[in-house]
Parts: sequence; C-alpha cells; structure tokens
Amino acid sequence: MKLDNRKLDLTKAYPSYYSAPQVPQKCYFDEIPYLTIDGEGDPNGPGFAEATEALYTVAYGIKGMCKPEDQDFTVAKLEGLWWARSHSGQDAMYASRDDWMWKLLIRMPDFISAERFEEARMLAVNKKPHLAPLHSVSFESLYEGDCVQMLHVGPFSTEPETIRQISKYIEAQRLTPKGRHHEIYLSDPRRTPPHKMRTILRHPVIQQEN
Repeated sequence: MKLDNRKLDLTKAYPSYYSAPQVPQKCYFDEIPYLTIDGEGDPNGPGFAEATEALYTVAYGIKGMCKPEDQDFTVAKLEGLWWARSHSGQDAMYASRDDWMWKLLIRMPDFISAERFEEARMLAVNKKPHLAPLHSVSFESLYEGDCVQMLHVGPFSTEPETIRQISKYIEAQRLTPKGRHHEIYLSDPRRTPPHKMRTILRHPVIQQEN
C-alpha cells in the first residue's frame, strides 16, 4: 500500500491490526510481510536486546532506501511470537524464562520485496559488523487467519489475567487455539510507566468441529 506524497504509517493504514478492545474480540488477518528474527531465553538478557537492535537496523535501512523513491514509511511497532520448548499455548507464560522461545517481528509495507530486504540487510552487516544477529534477520510472510485478541493495559507481569480472559472466550465460542501467542507492543517501555503500558495479546484460533 502506498500513500502518494505522504509517509505511510501502517498503524493508521491498518487500524484493525494495531487496535483491540479491553475485552476479547474475534478478528481475522490475512498473510502479512514482516522482518523477523528468532531467539531464545530471558527477554531481559543481552541476546534479546541485540536481536531487537538488528531488526530495527534493517528496518530503518529499508526505510532509508525507500524514501528517495517516494515510498517513505514509518517503521512499525515491535511484535513478538512467544512459546516454550516444553510448553504450548498459554502454558508458556508459566515456563522458566530460560525455556522461552521467541520470534520478533516488524511489519513491512506490502511493496517491500525480498531483494530490497536482502540489499538493506547486507548494507547493515557491512555497517555494523560487530552486530552478529544481523545475519539472522529474515524476511517472511505469516498467515494467522482467525484470531482472538484483547488489549492488555499494565506491566508484562500481569498478562496472565488477560490471557485467562482470552482463554475463557475461546472456550465459550467453541474455538481451539492454534499457532503461537502473539504480542504487539504499542507502548515504548523506555518512556511509558509500567501501569500505562499497552500491549495487544493475540491468539490464532480455529473453529471446533461439531
């Protein structure tokens, strides 16, 4: 999607993707392109911070290439898929942080190609050879389909209560969770007090057979 003579802001172009009520809601999302990077372990550790830096470095590199071509865009919000080696679904929230697995995401505009991504990634590798996770950044499309989501307001530590509400809704609607727990970070934790943090929690689902 391209907005002529204006910077594309994905949060405004796709409001249903970047908003959710404070009650569970069923929604649908088609295939979407992202920059991604996989990792594991405690998100407070250096590996997570370096992976995030690598992802944003490539994202801003792509943005810099697109701007002179009148395809400027605002780099989108950070997102994450979460699971654990020995758990699935919401149980991953209660696993040891050392057992956590994650895939960080930044949504890309539809006009970004794999070739443009690779060009930006290699420029970033040459510019920051010390940032090893740059070699692990990928460009891929993900399809989630039907989902149940809810806006979580507050610190990450209180997410289990929101997840319980989502799980009760999924059960009441005769749905079955599938895929991985998805979070969209609407707030910047460096600037937002924990009690005001806003995070969309999203679970892909399928309809149960009668």
